[in-house]
Amino acid sequence: MSTAYAVNERVLCYHGPLVYEAKVLKTAYWDETTTKTGTIGEHYFVHYKGWKQTWDEWVPMARLLKLNDTNLALQKSLMAQFKPPAKEKEASTSQHRHSASTSSNFASTSKDAGLSGTQRRKDGGGVSGLGGSTSSRKRGRDEMMDSDAANAKMKKPEMKLDVPDVLKVVLVDDWEAVTKNNQLVPLPRSPTVEEILMEFKEYCASSDKKLPSKETVLPTLISGLLLYFERSLGNNLLYRFERGQYAEARRRYITGQHVVIGEEKTMGEVYGAEHLLRMLVNLPSMIAQTSLDPESVAILREYIVELMNFLVANKTRFFLQEYENAPSHYVTFMRS
Repeated sequence: MSTAYAVNERVLCYHGPLVYEAKVLKTAYWDETTTKTGTIGEHYFVHYKGWKQTWDEWVPMARLLKLNDTNLALQKSLMAQFKPPAKEKEASTSQHRHSASTSSNFASTSKDAGLSGTQRRKDGGGVSGLGGSTSSRKRGRDEMMDSDAANAKMKKPEMKLDVPDVLKVVLVDDWEAVTKNNQLVPLPRSPTVEEILMEFKEYCASSDKKLPSKETVLPTLISGLLLYFERSLGNNLLYRFERGQYAEARRRYITGQHVVIGEEKTMGEVYGAEHLLRMLVNLPSMIAQTSLDPESVAILREYIVELMNFLVANKTRFFLQEYENAPSHYVTFMRS
């Protein structure tokens, strides 16, 4: 079976909001019975260039791009948007302090370490600009720098979110309706996750609020959130009582025999604000599994906070007032 990308092919792959060079190690086609992530179709096991093997992962075809000049330009543009302004190079003397860049550590693979009175140390090279050092002192500095770099790599990105009280009440009511009252969110929802996020995008674009790099960040943010939603819904966002409904939704809109090829729907076009909110409050734990640098996390947090405020402002329109009672046969099946 031919695939869009071949084994050993060099590609570009989305990881969070940015794009990295990777290599395809394996390919597979997942259906409802074999999927490992809740998504079906072509999947590729990739290794990110310069990353440890622990970051190797299966990704759907939608996250891959061909390695060509156009997509390399896109990669460069995205990197530039998430990177703070570059500082001028400082002289390599003991009178200057070199500041290590953090945005280039997005993939947690930086080989650099900042040290007062030094030039940036290249991987495998020595430290220059410290005249008069003995080999013992030099080894000590190298060990300290290696230790600092190792600690930086071990530290996971952290994003703290203060969920508005209004949304906390929504979450509690949502939990109670599904887990205690045997109720479900009727599908398809209106507005859907995709519609809400597109409306949020338009709201931000026309708003006077000073959000960073709207023109570039917003499209990336929206596509990233939709991707996260698609990947995490079946694995992390459902209560056990909802899994039967989820399986039926996938058959109805994606895999069923009556679904017309090319007219399949994503789960972002089926589910609504209730499940979007569940994903948002779970984002900190999701972000902790990525290699986002602090600057990128700060930008992401600023937009997520604004998105939560947007949900609060539109609470009556976005969220269900009443859930539907699940049929008795469904309750019996799911509770058995």
